[in-house]
Amino acid sequence: LLEASGLSNGIENYSRYLTGRAPGEPPPTLFEFIPDNAIVFADESHVSVPQIGGMYKGDYRRKFTLAEHGFRLPSCMDNRPLKFEEWDAMRPQSVFVSATPAAWELEQAGGVFTEQVIRPTGLLDPMIEIRPVEMQVDDLLDEIRRVSADGYRTLVTTLTKRMAEDLTEYLHEQGIKVRYMHSDIDTLERIEILRDLRLGAFDVLIGINLLREGLDIPECGLVAILDADKEGFLRSETSLVQTIGRAARNQDGRVIMYADRITGSMERAMRETERRREKQIAYNEEHGITPATVKKNVDDILAGLYKGDVDMNRVTAKVDNPLAGGNLQTVLDGLRTDMRKAAENLEFEEAARLRDEVKRLEAVDLAVADDPMARQQAVDRAVDAAQKASGRSTSGRGGMRGGNVKRRKR
Repeated sequence: LLEASGLSNGIENYSRYLTGRAPGEPPPTLFEFIPDNAIVFADESHVSVPQIGGMYKGDYRRKFTLAEHGFRLPSCMDNRPLKFEEWDAMRPQSVFVSATPAAWELEQAGGVFTEQVIRPTGLLDPMIEIRPVEMQVDDLLDEIRRVSADGYRTLVTTLTKRMAEDLTEYLHEQGIKVRYMHSDIDTLERIEILRDLRLGAFDVLIGINLLREGLDIPECGLVAILDADKEGFLRSETSLVQTIGRAARNQDGRVIMYADRITGSMERAMRETERRREKQIAYNEEHGITPATVKKNVDDILAGLYKGDVDMNRVTAKVDNPLAGGNLQTVLDGLRTDMRKAAENLEFEEAARLRDEVKRLEAVDLAVADDPMARQQAVDRAVDAAQKASGRSTSGRGGMRGGNVKRRKR
């Protein structure tokens, strides 16, 4: 087939024969092209390092079943990711970065590592409160109202999908602008949801295992961990420390754990947070630093994503620092003011961009108020419908008589 057409679907499964490798030999990978004097950085290494080992094991189990039942030749299992041991032997100098390093990284470092506890903004790790599980939802509702009144956002993490959905519905019925972040959303949808949260389209975001690494929300004033005493993967020391860290971008950030007892994971997570907090307080006092909330523009990083080579300054809508952290009405008023200023300065492209952003946020606010568990695709459709519905009148233009056409025909 290769000689006749030059193409054979699935031939990569049998690349061992084409490259002349012996059974069990590692396949050629891009990792081989990294020079010996390079430095490899593994960010969030407590997650990324186990994934390297998981790639081979997952690929092996899938292909073993296919080969066992005759759908593939056994040699297909040699077209695979690197085993963890192979990757470990091939990697050059490496730096593993994590707020919660796992046992393997600490073992490789031999107890010698660099700790970055002090933040440039002087921010401290958040205070942690423990409250009883009984009446946790009503207590959380009171806290959400208090935090929202201060212009901050709330992150809530639950144990199960059912509990997240029920809590979302209950808070929605109580008049809270809330949204549930599904586990099956992709990265781009997640970025849109977090951006709308920061801009105030809703005040509360509920998730299960998504409110962890990479969530940088300076407007977050409260992180609530429900059923924190249920020991397991979602309430391990690593998970708790990572979740607690989501409140560390705001000088008023707090964490509330709802638990009837203190588990080993909770105790270790609180001890580690307190250890860091003591170091940060001592450093700030020594150098006269006052903690300040991170000031970070809310950039629409999705704008122009699919437009190819364009000037990003012309397609990126952003909200300046003074507006970030306020409620939705504050943000909208600020955007409208900027829109009018841009129009007065004859910057019509900028004014049109700001106008579209106002319409988008209003549409998101309505969509979330209608269905807090709506998928991002449904919210996007509502935004598109709102923008299309606000068409311009043709009355008074050349060739138009004006007035209501339907009424005139009667």
